Amino acid sequence: MKAAVVIFPGSNCDHDALHTCEQVMGWSTVPVWHESASLSGADLVILPGGFSYGDYLRCGAIAGRSPIMTAVKAHAEKGGLTMGICNGFQILIEAGLLPGALLRNSCMEFRCQYVHLRVETADSGFTRSLQLGDVLKLPIAHGDGNYFATEDLLQELNAEDRIPFRYCTERGGVLPEANPNGSLENIAGVLNKGRNVLGMMPHPERASEAILGSADGRRIFESLAGAFAEVGW
Repeated sequence: MKAAVVIFPGSNCDHDALHTCEQVMGWSTVPVWHESASLSGADLVILPGGFSYGDYLRCGAIAGRSPIMTAVKAHAEKGGLTMGICNGFQILIEAGLLPGALLRNSCMEFRCQYVHLRVETADSGFTRSLQLGDVLKLPIAHGDGNYFATEDLLQELNAEDRIPFRYCTERGGVLPEANPNGSLENIAGVLNKGRNVLGMMPHPERASEAILGSADGRRIFESLAGAFAEVGW
């Protein structure tokens, strides 16, 4: 499996993603600069966290229109696995690859902390090795992670089982006090209709080794490895 990590001016989690893919998972990896026109034949594309283009206009707004996104869109539209983490989630929304919007945290504060996520679906390449109700401990670091969707879109996401993770308590309760940013229905990530594009605010790449305080994020990367090994995605 080959993973490409797209790097924008202002990205700051690109090395974390490259390390997890290469050193933890043992995959072939390639960093891809935002001005590139090619993803170098990658099977998995990761848009990492950070502050692309300084978060000017809106978080991810400029990056979503950068040259590399033509290749990212083509990869996703062909069914290629694509994951946006934190700022990468914002970029995928701005590029039109995922629905909804990410607003300022309802607390009006930047939140940098561990959170718990409840797995809401195992029906995706990102969660196939997980089970419904599993609780993952992952870190967040964002100021604009408040997921918003219209009522119709929210109904669609629920009906199509496209909400893979919700913020929860350590015991799995999806409660208001477990929500760090005000996201509707405690939503921490969403899938596209094809289920091959995932956007999530928490950072699995920063929780892939026990020395970091949690290795739960590795389970998402292991799901990707399993999906690719079984069906080549």
